[in-house]
Amino acid sequence: MDGSADCSPQPGAAESLLLAKLIPSRSRELDCKSGCETWGVAFSPDGLYFAWSQGHHIVKLVPWPLESHKISYKSTHLFKADGRAKGQCGERIIDCGQTVWGLSFGAAPSQNGIQSSENQHKCSGTILATGLTNGEIKLWKVPTAHLLFNLKGHQSVVRCFAFIANENFMLISASRDTTMRVWDLKQDGKLLQTLNGHNQWVYCCAVTPDSSMLCSVGGGKTVLLWSMASYKVIQKLEGHGGDVVSCEFSSNGALLATASYDTHVIVWDPYTGESLMKLRHCTTFAALDVNDVFSTGFVRAVSFSQDGLNVTSVADDGLLRIWCLDLQRPIYVAPLTNGLCCTFSPHGSVLATGTRDGHVKFWTISRVLPTLQDVCRNALRRVMTTHQVMLLPIPKKIKEFLVYKKF
Repeated sequence: MDGSADCSPQPGAAESLLLAKLIPSRSRELDCKSGCETWGVAFSPDGLYFAWSQGHHIVKLVPWPLESHKISYKSTHLFKADGRAKGQCGERIIDCGQTVWGLSFGAAPSQNGIQSSENQHKCSGTILATGLTNGEIKLWKVPTAHLLFNLKGHQSVVRCFAFIANENFMLISASRDTTMRVWDLKQDGKLLQTLNGHNQWVYCCAVTPDSSMLCSVGGGKTVLLWSMASYKVIQKLEGHGGDVVSCEFSSNGALLATASYDTHVIVWDPYTGESLMKLRHCTTFAALDVNDVFSTGFVRAVSFSQDGLNVTSVADDGLLRIWCLDLQRPIYVAPLTNGLCCTFSPHGSVLATGTRDGHVKFWTISRVLPTLQDVCRNALRRVMTTHQVMLLPIPKKIKEFLVYKKF
């Protein structure tokens, strides 16, 4: 099934509907300066909050959905780390003190009625992690935006996070210092492990829903898969031709998508390391400049829909695409200038994108009711690996469907 699907927008491709836009409150002079980029957008796991880095060391936390709250899009209230200032209508504006390059929500595991320690109580509920230019990580309580921890250890920009919330509550951070670090949030952010496997910047990391496997991507075409039991590299995936800058697992953990400056998104089977499909965003020759360096076709970010049947991508060609994995082509295409990041809401009906000017756009996505076969495959793959599926005493065609070699 591995092939390079053409990225060109189809003549009949429908445009997704622009729902809303969030614009930061700042002077026009600041809009023209470096540091105004939105490097991260995120929805809380329970779908009650949205956060984005709006540039110039500010993160904004707002209730979601927007329709149920009269959000002040241009609030001038700043929330400092001392926790005393407040925004309007439930929103919080957090001054992180440094440019924010990465942010992510995490939800602590429930205690199931067990009396928790003071440290565990401190990290209960939802937490927002922010990664800063100086290598520090600041964790904030949601929705109060109270500063919980300031984790130090990285030597350069912290670009991405992944939370693990099973019987443990841990945070994995990825940095330009070429390392990832594992922090125990039940022990006040104690550093548990430093992961060394990259020789260049680490751009992004992601964990499977069962927290058994970690993916990290970075410079030098690198895609690494790690065992979270041993903290060892178990696979290195080969296929990209440029720096790999974004990665995400599907909600059932059966698929992995990676985005690269080589103009491609690759969808992998993370258990076998097989490349299932390549989604090309423009012809290779059109993306090369006079020095044979990829430029206009950079893919900046990739994200799975909740049902795992679609992926969205943001690229430097000025287009937002939502791909149907069955058809291996875009089914929604919309203009998005200077896009940097994207993510689906927990319920999958809204897509958020961030841009270089610090703005956020929300897009409504028409949801197609999954077939019964898709529902069954999704449920099965949540509990079975590819190798386990291949051992089932069932016809070959059904196995190929279950391991996403056929849709």
